[in-house]
Amino acid sequence: MIKKILLFSFLIIIIPFIVVTIFIRDDEVTFNFSSNSVVRVYRSGTNVIDDVPIEDYIVGVLAGEMPVEFSKEALKAQAVAARSYVMTQIERNIKNDYDVIDTVTNQVYLDKEHLKSVWKENFTDNINKIKTAVLETKGEYIAYNGKVAEALFFSTSPGVTENSEDVFSNKVAYLRSVDSEYDSISPVYSISTTFTLEEFYKKLNLSYSDDLKIEVTDKTSTGRVKKIKINDKEFSGSTVMSKLNLKSTFFEIIRESSNITVKTKGYGHGVGMSQYGAEGMAREGYNYQDILKHYYTGIEIKKF
Repeated sequence: MIKKILLFSFLIIIIPFIVVTIFIRDDEVTFNFSSNSVVRVYRSGTNVIDDVPIEDYIVGVLAGEMPVEFSKEALKAQAVAARSYVMTQIERNIKNDYDVIDTVTNQVYLDKEHLKSVWKENFTDNINKIKTAVLETKGEYIAYNGKVAEALFFSTSPGVTENSEDVFSNKVAYLRSVDSEYDSISPVYSISTTFTLEEFYKKLNLSYSDDLKIEVTDKTSTGRVKKIKINDKEFSGSTVMSKLNLKSTFFEIIRESSNITVKTKGYGHGVGMSQYGAEGMAREGYNYQDILKHYYTGIEIKKF
Protein backbone atom coordinates (compact mmCIF):
# COMPACT_ATOMS: atom_id res chain seq x y z
CA MET A 1 0.00 0.00 0.00
CA ILE A 2 2.80 2.37 0.94
CA LYS A 3 4.57 1.62 -2.36
CA LYS A 4 1.42 2.48 -4.31
CA ILE A 5 1.06 5.76 -2.43
CA LEU A 6 4.71 6.65 -3.08
CA LEU A 7 4.39 5.74 -6.79
CA PHE A 8 1.20 7.81 -7.09
CA SER A 9 2.90 10.79 -5.40
CA PHE A 10 5.91 10.44 -7.66
CA LEU A 11 3.72 10.47 -10.77
CA ILE A 12 1.84 13.54 -9.55
CA ILE A 13 5.16 15.38 -9.24
CA ILE A 14 7.02 14.10 -12.31
CA ILE A 15 4.28 14.13 -14.98
CA PRO A 16 3.65 17.93 -14.83
CA PHE A 17 7.42 18.43 -14.96
CA ILE A 18 7.69 16.32 -18.12
CA VAL A 19 4.75 18.13 -19.74
CA VAL A 20 6.24 21.55 -18.95
CA THR A 21 9.68 20.51 -20.19
CA ILE A 22 8.41 19.11 -23.48
CA PHE A 23 5.53 21.38 -24.38
CA ILE A 24 6.07 24.70 -22.62
CA ARG A 25 9.24 26.60 -23.55
CA ASP A 26 10.56 30.02 -24.44
CA ASP A 27 9.34 30.61 -27.99
CA GLU A 28 12.03 33.14 -28.88
CA VAL A 29 14.35 32.02 -31.67
CA THR A 30 17.94 31.59 -30.47
CA PHE A 31 21.22 31.68 -32.38
CA ASN A 32 24.03 29.13 -32.34
CA PHE A 33 27.24 30.95 -33.18
CA SER A 34 29.96 29.23 -35.17
CA SER A 35 32.47 32.02 -34.60
CA ASN A 36 33.28 34.67 -32.05
CA SER A 37 33.01 37.59 -34.49
CA VAL A 38 31.77 40.63 -32.62
CA VAL A 39 30.92 44.24 -33.37
CA ARG A 40 32.22 46.85 -30.94
CA VAL A 41 29.21 49.13 -30.54
CA TYR A 42 29.55 52.54 -28.92
CA ARG A 43 26.35 53.10 -26.93
CA SER A 44 25.60 56.79 -27.21
CA GLY A 45 23.22 56.78 -24.24
CA THR A 46 25.71 55.34 -21.74
CA ASN A 47 29.10 56.10 -23.34
CA VAL A 48 30.16 52.46 -23.03
CA ILE A 49 31.33 50.03 -25.70
CA ASP A 50 29.45 46.74 -26.00
CA ASP A 51 30.85 43.67 -27.76
CA VAL A 52 27.88 42.28 -29.67
CA PRO A 53 27.98 39.06 -31.75
CA ILE A 54 27.59 40.14 -35.35
CA GLU A 55 24.27 38.37 -36.06
CA ASP A 56 22.76 39.74 -32.85
CA TYR A 57 23.96 43.16 -33.95
CA ILE A 58 22.16 42.73 -37.30
CA VAL A 59 18.95 41.85 -35.41
CA GLY A 60 19.25 45.10 -33.46
CA VAL A 61 19.88 47.08 -36.64
CA LEU A 62 16.85 45.63 -38.41
CA ALA A 63 14.74 46.57 -35.40
CA GLY A 64 16.14 50.10 -35.45
CA GLU A 65 16.30 50.76 -39.18
CA MET A 66 13.30 49.06 -40.81
CA PRO A 67 9.64 48.75 -39.75
CA VAL A 68 9.01 45.24 -38.38
CA GLU A 69 5.76 45.17 -40.38
CA PHE A 70 7.77 44.98 -43.63
CA SER A 71 7.80 41.81 -45.75
CA LYS A 72 10.38 39.14 -44.92
CA GLU A 73 12.20 39.56 -48.24
CA ALA A 74 12.66 43.29 -47.57
CA LEU A 75 13.94 42.49 -44.06
CA LYS A 76 16.35 39.94 -45.53
CA ALA A 77 17.65 42.51 -48.03
CA GLN A 78 18.16 44.94 -45.14
CA ALA A 79 19.97 42.27 -43.13
CA VAL A 80 22.49 41.63 -45.91
CA ALA A 81 22.98 45.37 -46.54
CA ALA A 82 23.45 46.07 -42.81
CA ARG A 83 25.89 43.17 -42.44
CA SER A 84 27.91 44.41 -45.43
CA TYR A 85 28.01 47.94 -44.07
CA VAL A 86 29.21 46.91 -40.61
CA MET A 87 31.88 44.64 -42.12
CA THR A 88 33.37 47.67 -43.88
CA GLN A 89 33.28 49.60 -40.60
CA ILE A 90 35.01 46.79 -38.69
CA GLU A 91 37.81 46.79 -41.24
CA ARG A 92 38.04 50.58 -41.29
CA ASN A 93 38.13 50.95 -37.50
CA ILE A 94 40.40 48.04 -36.62
CA LYS A 95 42.82 50.35 -34.76
CA ASN A 96 40.10 52.36 -33.03
CA ASP A 97 38.25 51.70 -29.78
CA TYR A 98 34.93 50.88 -31.45
CA ASP A 99 33.53 49.94 -34.86
CA VAL A 100 30.18 51.71 -34.97
CA ILE A 101 27.95 54.11 -33.06
CA ASP A 102 24.40 52.97 -32.31
CA THR A 103 22.79 55.98 -34.05
CA VAL A 104 22.18 57.23 -37.59
CA THR A 105 25.85 58.21 -37.61
CA ASN A 106 26.32 54.57 -38.65
CA GLN A 107 23.28 52.32 -38.19
CA VAL A 108 20.60 52.57 -35.52
CA TYR A 109 21.04 49.60 -33.16
CA LEU A 110 18.45 48.72 -30.49
CA ASP A 111 19.16 46.08 -27.86
CA LYS A 112 16.76 43.44 -26.57
CA GLU A 113 15.86 45.25 -23.34
CA HIS A 114 14.86 48.38 -25.24
CA LEU A 115 12.78 46.34 -27.70
CA LYS A 116 11.00 44.52 -24.86
CA SER A 117 9.98 47.86 -23.38
CA VAL A 118 8.73 49.15 -26.74
CA TRP A 119 7.08 46.03 -28.20
CA LYS A 120 5.73 44.67 -24.89
CA GLU A 121 3.41 41.71 -25.59
CA ASN A 122 4.42 41.72 -29.27
CA PHE A 123 8.10 41.27 -28.46
CA THR A 124 8.36 37.52 -29.16
CA ASP A 125 6.49 37.66 -32.48
CA ASN A 126 8.43 40.70 -33.66
CA ILE A 127 11.87 39.52 -32.61
CA ASN A 128 11.27 36.10 -34.16
CA LYS A 129 10.27 37.66 -37.47
CA ILE A 130 13.48 39.69 -37.51
CA LYS A 131 15.66 36.82 -36.31
CA THR A 132 14.25 34.56 -39.03
CA ALA A 133 15.27 37.11 -41.68
CA VAL A 134 18.75 37.27 -40.16
CA LEU A 135 19.11 33.47 -39.86
CA GLU A 136 18.00 32.91 -43.45
CA THR A 137 20.78 35.24 -44.64
CA LYS A 138 23.36 34.32 -41.97
CA GLY A 139 26.85 35.37 -43.00
CA GLU A 140 25.75 36.82 -46.34
CA TYR A 141 27.22 40.10 -47.56
CA ILE A 142 27.45 42.19 -50.69
CA ALA A 143 30.72 42.12 -52.62
CA TYR A 144 31.98 44.12 -55.59
CA ASN A 145 35.12 43.00 -57.39
CA GLY A 146 35.84 40.61 -54.53
CA LYS A 147 35.66 43.25 -51.78
CA VAL A 148 32.94 43.92 -49.24
CA ALA A 149 30.66 46.70 -50.46
CA GLU A 150 29.73 49.63 -48.24
CA ALA A 151 26.02 49.09 -48.74
CA LEU A 152 24.40 52.44 -48.03
CA PHE A 153 20.64 52.64 -47.63
CA PHE A 154 17.94 55.18 -46.81
CA SER A 155 14.20 55.40 -46.24
CA THR A 156 12.42 56.67 -49.35
CA SER A 157 13.35 57.87 -52.83
CA PRO A 158 11.36 60.26 -55.03
CA GLY A 159 11.22 57.50 -57.63
CA VAL A 160 14.91 57.21 -58.42
CA THR A 161 18.10 56.79 -56.37
CA GLU A 162 21.25 58.91 -56.61
CA ASN A 163 24.75 58.44 -57.97
CA SER A 164 27.12 58.48 -54.99
CA GLU A 165 29.26 61.34 -56.33
CA ASP A 166 26.24 63.65 -56.53
CA VAL A 167 25.70 63.34 -52.79
CA PHE A 168 29.01 62.29 -51.18
CA SER A 169 31.48 63.52 -53.84
CA ASN A 170 33.25 60.15 -54.36
CA LYS A 171 32.16 57.93 -57.24
CA VAL A 172 31.43 54.33 -56.22
CA ALA A 173 30.81 51.82 -59.01
CA TYR A 174 28.04 49.91 -57.27
CA LEU A 175 26.21 53.01 -55.96
CA ARG A 176 24.60 54.08 -59.24
CA SER A 177 21.30 55.83 -59.83
CA VAL A 178 18.48 53.34 -60.52
CA ASP A 179 14.71 53.58 -60.84
CA SER A 180 12.80 52.95 -57.63
CA GLU A 181 9.20 52.79 -58.74
CA TYR A 182 7.44 51.51 -55.63
CA ASP A 183 8.39 54.25 -53.16
CA SER A 184 4.99 55.92 -53.34
CA ILE A 185 3.84 53.43 -50.65
CA SER A 186 5.96 55.40 -48.15
CA PRO A 187 4.05 57.76 -45.81
CA VAL A 188 6.80 60.35 -46.41
CA TYR A 189 6.97 59.98 -50.19
CA SER A 190 5.54 63.48 -50.73
CA ILE A 191 5.24 66.13 -48.03
CA SER A 192 4.33 69.83 -48.05
CA THR A 193 5.50 72.19 -45.29
CA THR A 194 4.27 75.76 -44.95
CA PHE A 195 6.06 78.68 -43.30
CA THR A 196 5.22 82.32 -42.98
CA LEU A 197 7.63 84.49 -44.97
CA GLU A 198 9.07 85.76 -41.69
CA GLU A 199 9.62 82.21 -40.37
CA PHE A 200 11.23 81.20 -43.64
CA TYR A 201 13.78 84.03 -43.50
CA LYS A 202 14.47 83.47 -39.82
CA LYS A 203 15.21 79.77 -40.26
CA LEU A 204 17.67 80.58 -43.06
CA ASN A 205 19.25 83.49 -41.14
CA LEU A 206 18.26 85.94 -43.86
CA SER A 207 17.10 89.51 -43.50
CA TYR A 208 13.40 90.03 -44.07
CA SER A 209 12.36 91.30 -47.49
CA ASP A 210 9.02 91.46 -49.28
CA ASP A 211 10.85 90.54 -52.43
CA LEU A 212 11.80 86.87 -52.58
CA LYS A 213 14.07 85.60 -55.32
CA ILE A 214 14.78 81.89 -55.62
CA GLU A 215 17.09 80.31 -58.17
CA VAL A 216 18.25 76.70 -58.20
CA THR A 217 21.76 76.93 -59.62
CA ASP A 218 22.77 73.25 -59.52
CA LYS A 219 20.88 69.96 -59.41
CA THR A 220 21.79 66.31 -59.42
CA SER A 221 20.97 64.25 -62.50
CA THR A 222 17.73 63.18 -60.81
CA GLY A 223 16.57 66.63 -59.73
CA ARG A 224 17.80 66.98 -56.15
CA VAL A 225 18.91 70.48 -55.22
CA LYS A 226 22.69 70.79 -54.90
CA LYS A 227 22.91 74.59 -54.82
CA ILE A 228 20.26 77.29 -54.53
CA LYS A 229 20.26 81.10 -54.34
CA ILE A 230 17.74 82.78 -52.09
CA ASN A 231 17.82 86.57 -52.33
CA ASP A 232 21.33 86.35 -53.79
CA LYS A 233 22.71 84.24 -50.93
CA GLU A 234 23.85 80.80 -52.05
CA PHE A 235 23.08 77.68 -50.00
CA SER A 236 23.75 74.03 -50.53
CA GLY A 237 20.65 71.92 -50.82
CA SER A 238 21.64 70.00 -47.69
CA THR A 239 21.93 73.25 -45.71
CA VAL A 240 18.41 74.30 -46.69
CA MET A 241 17.17 70.80 -45.87
CA SER A 242 18.75 70.99 -42.42
CA LYS A 243 17.64 74.55 -41.60
CA LEU A 244 14.04 73.94 -42.73
CA ASN A 245 13.97 70.41 -41.26
CA LEU A 246 13.06 68.81 -44.57
CA LYS A 247 13.16 65.07 -45.33
CA SER A 248 15.39 65.32 -48.41
CA THR A 249 17.09 67.67 -50.86
CA PHE A 250 14.46 66.89 -53.51
CA PHE A 251 12.39 69.99 -52.81
CA GLU A 252 10.61 72.91 -54.44
CA ILE A 253 10.01 76.29 -52.77
CA ILE A 254 6.80 78.08 -53.68
CA ARG A 255 5.62 81.49 -52.50
CA GLU A 256 1.90 81.85 -51.85
CA SER A 257 1.18 85.45 -50.81
CA SER A 258 2.74 85.86 -47.34
CA ASN A 259 3.43 82.13 -46.93
CA ILE A 260 6.12 79.81 -48.27
CA THR A 261 5.27 76.21 -49.13
CA VAL A 262 8.10 73.71 -49.53
CA LYS A 263 7.18 70.52 -51.36
CA THR A 264 9.52 67.64 -50.63
CA LYS A 265 9.77 64.14 -52.06
CA GLY A 266 11.60 61.24 -50.44
CA TYR A 267 13.41 60.82 -47.14
CA GLY A 268 17.16 60.43 -46.72
CA HIS A 269 20.32 60.89 -48.76
CA GLY A 270 19.09 58.81 -51.71
CA VAL A 271 22.19 56.64 -52.25
CA GLY A 272 21.98 52.84 -52.33
CA MET A 273 18.90 50.87 -51.34
CA SER A 274 15.58 52.57 -50.74
CA GLN A 275 13.90 50.73 -47.87
CA TYR A 276 10.37 51.51 -49.00
CA GLY A 277 11.40 50.67 -52.56
CA ALA A 278 12.65 47.32 -51.26
CA GLU A 279 9.36 46.74 -49.48
CA GLY A 280 7.46 47.59 -52.67
CA MET A 281 9.55 45.10 -54.64
CA ALA A 282 8.96 42.42 -51.98
CA ARG A 283 5.21 42.97 -52.24
CA GLU A 284 5.49 42.48 -55.99
CA GLY A 285 7.12 39.07 -55.49
CA TYR A 286 10.83 39.90 -55.79
CA ASN A 287 13.17 38.07 -53.41
CA TYR A 288 15.90 39.69 -51.35
CA GLN A 289 18.63 38.87 -53.88
CA ASP A 290 16.58 40.53 -56.66
CA ILE A 291 16.20 43.60 -54.47
CA LEU A 292 19.89 43.85 -53.62
CA LYS A 293 21.04 43.34 -57.20
CA HIS A 294 18.63 46.05 -58.35
CA TYR A 295 19.84 48.70 -55.92
CA TYR A 296 23.56 47.82 -55.90
CA THR A 297 24.92 47.70 -59.46
CA GLY A 298 27.12 44.77 -60.51
CA ILE A 299 27.39 43.17 -57.06
CA GLU A 300 27.60 39.57 -55.89
CA ILE A 301 26.09 38.11 -52.74
CA LYS A 302 28.68 36.07 -50.87
CA LYS A 303 28.82 34.26 -47.54
CA PHE A 304 31.56 34.25 -44.92
